[in-house]
Amino acid sequence: MAFLKTILFILLFYYLFKIVAKWFAPNILRYAAKKTEAHFKEKMNDFSQQNTVKEDPIGDVIIDKKTTKKRSNSKKVGEYIDFEEVE
Repeated sequence: MAFLKTILFILLFYYLFKIVAKWFAPNILRYAAKKTEAHFKEKMNDFSQQNTVKEDPIGDVIIDKKTTKKRSNSKKVGEYIDFEEVE
């Protein structure tokens, strides 16, 4: 009899959880979507403020050059040997 009560409680809990989830899941998802939207808006505002701070006057030409690291061929692959053909 205890086994049947356990099975009954498990099924009751399962169906009760499904019904409650149908009621509250849309509200929970809507809340999560609003929080995510607010987070993205905040990040976009921060990004746009970073870009607008560094405005240059019209007519000025500024060239930003990245420093390039010169590659040196210090690797020794092998020794060059000049062969001559012998007849």
